[in-house]
Amino acid sequence: MAGPLVLAIDQGTSSTKCLLVDGSGAVVARGQAPLRESHPQPGWVEQDAEEIWQSIRTAVAACVAPEQAGAVAAAGISTQRESCLLWDRKTGAALSPVLSWQDQRTSALAQAIGEADTLVRVRQVSGLPLDPMFSALKLRWLLDRIDPDRTKARAGDIRVGTIDSWLLNRLSGEHLIEAGNASRTQLLDVVKGRWDEGLLELFGIPAETLPRLTPSSGPFPSLRGLPPLPDGIPLLAVMADSHSALFAHGAIQPGEAKATQGTGSSVMGLIADGAALDPGLCLTIAWAIDGVGPGQLALAAEGNIRAAGSTLRWVAGILGVDTDELARLASTAPSSITLVPGFTGLGAPWWDAEAVGLLTGITLGTDRNAIARAAIDSIAHQIADVVEALERSGSPAHRLHVDGGPTRNDQLMQMEADMIGRPILRGHTAELSALGVAHLAGLKAGFWDARKLAALERPRDVFEPAMGTAERQAERRRWLDAVARSRLRPGT
Repeated sequence: MAGPLVLAIDQGTSSTKCLLVDGSGAVVARGQAPLRESHPQPGWVEQDAEEIWQSIRTAVAACVAPEQAGAVAAAGISTQRESCLLWDRKTGAALSPVLSWQDQRTSALAQAIGEADTLVRVRQVSGLPLDPMFSALKLRWLLDRIDPDRTKARAGDIRVGTIDSWLLNRLSGEHLIEAGNASRTQLLDVVKGRWDEGLLELFGIPAETLPRLTPSSGPFPSLRGLPPLPDGIPLLAVMADSHSALFAHGAIQPGEAKATQGTGSSVMGLIADGAALDPGLCLTIAWAIDGVGPGQLALAAEGNIRAAGSTLRWVAGILGVDTDELARLASTAPSSITLVPGFTGLGAPWWDAEAVGLLTGITLGTDRNAIARAAIDSIAHQIADVVEALERSGSPAHRLHVDGGPTRNDQLMQMEADMIGRPILRGHTAELSALGVAHLAGLKAGFWDARKLAALERPRDVFEPAMGTAERQAERRRWLDAVARSRLRPGT
């Protein structure tokens, strides 16, 4: 194979994926390794840190043929966000399971420290609402059990970190974290781009146990221990998966947004200076790269949806079909009932950990096809909720880029276009989280400059809104009524 290649590793919730990308930006090889989750108690979601590392080795070996290994000139890594763990500084061994971003075990802890003035300050500094999704509460819960007096943490013998930090430590022994991933911990001053002493004190996280902040383009350690690759391939980019997808779409200026749809969904767009965010949205660091976007720290507004692809898998399991058959069933039914997937509460723009999942509008005539359709529609409505919050923030997007497994469903894409009233642009490459770090690594390696990167071919399918205003408004009212029932507090 002629020419140098970039390897992109995307470590996600349900699998690790790898891409090989050539100098034209084309994907020339793929590899994948599945991952498991465990649910020790209701609301608890864990993964095994060593299994995550081994999945990367498996995916790399599946992607890179031995004869290609010598052509790999640079690499990038994108990772799931918020999920975190503790490990031993000396041995590198994990001291805890990975607490997934989906894990809700800290709900009571969030309520215990959630006084009104505290909530305001946490939001102002971190850009994030106090919620079990983010890393700070998870890390406090783990430290309370493994190092309750924080003696080992203050001595630096325990290291804490997100998945990117864990992987970088496995590669080099260094304790690092990329800026965008750090902004999802709820321990960072998101505007200043540094750990905040007040947040560390609030969550009981000693500064000595934290990783060192690093821009999205490094410097990072080289790859090692990933056969058939030779050790020493430069790692030139690390990004959070949703942020990397935004970069891959070329949406590097305010006015464009994307919705990455996987287990959950992230709707994100860069924001203009001075934008006043809707309280249902998060402020996050998209990336920290000199010369790319509005300043070195590119800030974005984001809405996090907890259940997207997971809803489809759950309903498919209940109906005894796979997700492809679920899509076929849904295609035969009109929208008639509503499913609110509040399995672990609702994320943006509601941020209601006590919301429950429910089906509304069912009758004796409701069949499995209607339930399948409600599962599909629930993703579109949740994305519309966040797009409307972006509009209320003065950061409307005139179109929405999409990526991720569920976006293969044309019916879902048309429903999303109808519910937001804007065109949906679906890239032909499904693995946008991997492609984004490939683009950044290639940029740093000199494969292309910023102008050539912007000009790379990005073939897309376009779905235009086809639903009338009155019908759209009726569909949205039905959805919002169901959400209100999901959030009902009986007896209060």
